[in-house]
Amino acid sequence: MTQAAIERRTPRIGAFFDMDKTILSDNSATLYMRYQYERGEMSKRELLRGLGAYIQYKIGILDIRSWTLDMMVQFSGQSEKQLEQKSIAWVEDMVVETIYPEAERLVEEHLAESHVVAIVSGATAFVVRPIAARLGIEHSLYTRLEVENGLFTGRVIEPICFEEGKIYWLQQFIDEQGIDLAKSYFYTDSITDLPLLDLVGHPVATNPDPLLYRTAVKRRWPVRFFDPPKAAARSTTT
Repeated sequence: MTQAAIERRTPRIGAFFDMDKTILSDNSATLYMRYQYERGEMSKRELLRGLGAYIQYKIGILDIRSWTLDMMVQFSGQSEKQLEQKSIAWVEDMVVETIYPEAERLVEEHLAESHVVAIVSGATAFVVRPIAARLGIEHSLYTRLEVENGLFTGRVIEPICFEEGKIYWLQQFIDEQGIDLAKSYFYTDSITDLPLLDLVGHPVATNPDPLLYRTAVKRRWPVRFFDPPKAAARSTTT
């Protein structure tokens, strides 16, 4: 039997990371809205509406599926290639500086252990893929947008990568990769990821929201709080 065949049969360890508030100190959706507003692509009213939706999400009253379906309509008819190029510029300009250094080190540690590292996020490929590439992460799971003839239809390929949808996409991934969940890790800040935390042998509450913090303490899960990136720390003091 070849070495490659042996490796495929040997269960592998996964290290799964949520992105917003786990790898990034900010929320990628709010960063993108700010980017659009600063470029004159979004009105102040639209910006406030988006920020209001984010607040609803944080307090647990936003219907994420409906909001996602509604928001993705804005991309209908746009070129996938052009949006990819625009997103790379946005990520470099505004998102990279929000990466937690401790998250980056954690990723490096798992990669050094030959773990299968993946970002699992409700965001779209246009932020997840550039961040994954920046961190040397080969795999990423995210909310997928439908494309026909190189143009976005404005529709989402369901399920969106959120709550049970994350489990749907992750289950396919772990089957393909031969991952042993009992030995795997998941890092997240959000109580909405509780079903996924329950799946792995090493759940880690990372910069947790209040509900996740209480749950982690009750279940005696590790809790990690990262120091803010230098760029984020400077912005709060100016």
